[in-house]
Amino acid sequence: MTQSSFSGVNIPPMDVHNRKLINNVHPPDWVNPTPVECYDLVVIGSGTAGLVTAKGAAGLGVGLKVALIEKHLMGGDCLNVGCVPSKCLIRSARVAADMRDSEPYGIHPPAQIDIDFQVVMERMRQVRARISPVDSAAAAAKSGVDMYLGEGKFTGPNTVSVDGKTLRFKKAVITTGARAVRPRIEGIEEVGYLTNETVFSLTELPKRLAVIGGGPIGCELAQSFHRLGSQVVLFHRGSHLLNKEDADAADIVQQAFLKEGIKLVLGCQMRRVEQTPAGKVIHFICDGRAESIVVDEILAGAGRAPNVDGLNLEAVGVEYDSRKGVAVNDHLQTTNPKIYAAGDICMNWKFTHAADAAARIVLKNTLFSPFGIGKYKLSDLVMPWVTFTDPEIAHVGLYEGEAQDQGMDVNTIKILFDDVDRALADGEEEGFVKIHLAKGSDKIIGATIVARHAGEMISEITTAMIGKVGLGSMASVIHPYPTQASAIKQAADAYRRTLLTARTIKFLGLLTKLS
Repeated sequence: MTQSSFSGVNIPPMDVHNRKLINNVHPPDWVNPTPVECYDLVVIGSGTAGLVTAKGAAGLGVGLKVALIEKHLMGGDCLNVGCVPSKCLIRSARVAADMRDSEPYGIHPPAQIDIDFQVVMERMRQVRARISPVDSAAAAAKSGVDMYLGEGKFTGPNTVSVDGKTLRFKKAVITTGARAVRPRIEGIEEVGYLTNETVFSLTELPKRLAVIGGGPIGCELAQSFHRLGSQVVLFHRGSHLLNKEDADAADIVQQAFLKEGIKLVLGCQMRRVEQTPAGKVIHFICDGRAESIVVDEILAGAGRAPNVDGLNLEAVGVEYDSRKGVAVNDHLQTTNPKIYAAGDICMNWKFTHAADAAARIVLKNTLFSPFGIGKYKLSDLVMPWVTFTDPEIAHVGLYEGEAQDQGMDVNTIKILFDDVDRALADGEEEGFVKIHLAKGSDKIIGATIVARHAGEMISEITTAMIGKVGLGSMASVIHPYPTQASAIKQAADAYRRTLLTARTIKFLGLLTKLS
């Protein structure tokens, strides 16, 4: 065994929490194992998809030899620069917003809310470090995985090199994920900018912050930094925020942003950026007019690019695109039958839970299919997702427009939260539950929820879709009162009422008179 040559990982600030994180997800004293003669499975990349694949295979208890390779931080984006740190930031920002908005509830807010940004960020680092043992090198090794730290690349039809060693494999899986897209704006590289990969290393709050991109990442971080005290301007090429979401849902979030005082620059074209003594000057065109604004920091939150560089995919006949990633079929098999891929490297669904679900498909297809158990498909997944703004937008299945594009006739049931008792009690009546049904039936084909905790509610509808439970049957589900989730039952009751024909109504009226 030899010590990994990739031991110089640095995550600023190098406090006790980040040192704990590094000691778990890229320990500087890690010693790579001696390769076995041939691995049943070699996995390159230890984000969610890679960890689930490798640990899942090793944990089957049938003696499979599994290797996992990571060149940087185990846990991938989710643990280190994505889900975990962003939700910590969102939580602190929500506390600040609740304090400012407490007057209607009979709680008089202080004239000045004192936000200690350094403590906010330290809490984030503490939580991240606390979660990190689950994704650690030690945990992988304990599960039976041969864990290698170093840069892995294909060197032949059935070999991968890492840290000067050659690993032979029967099958391999690519799970190297994606990274933030570098914005194509003149001067921005020279001026400098933040991405999700660097923003969580901040120790001082930017007084003036420009966020580029009105998608989920840009919106979540723009609202959080604004609530924590930054003057935020959000740039977006589209005519409204979150333009891939349900239009009614996106409009509620956009109006919430405007109400909070976030400056929105929509339908704009970014021209160039320059550094001046006053700050970073962003030049842009909006409504045909050339304008500019001065900020202290720029956060680029528009798009992700697949990590295909350095893998030497040509050596094993794996087709890929520098923008779309590795090409896979519906079984997550690449153009090389022995090699599969999962997660952000090859999928449009760039979510942690999607990577997890895809890894389980890969496990079944790589290890079980040779024994006649069958092929599992990505297209069979019913995938929910959440944009963690306030309010949140949660969605599953098809949007109404998508269903219509596929030639489906749709009926939509919509329940506004100003008709939901608990939402009124919470003062959170801006939102709705919208459920799309195949016309003429109660089959759920999609749903969108806008609520402060929409992400906690969407799984009920997802479960119904997977279990092929129609909306009519959900009227029989007893929901505790009062809860905001009772809006789903109200939607089911509303569907039931549509089944009342004129003849049924006349009959019920007659029974009422007789009684």
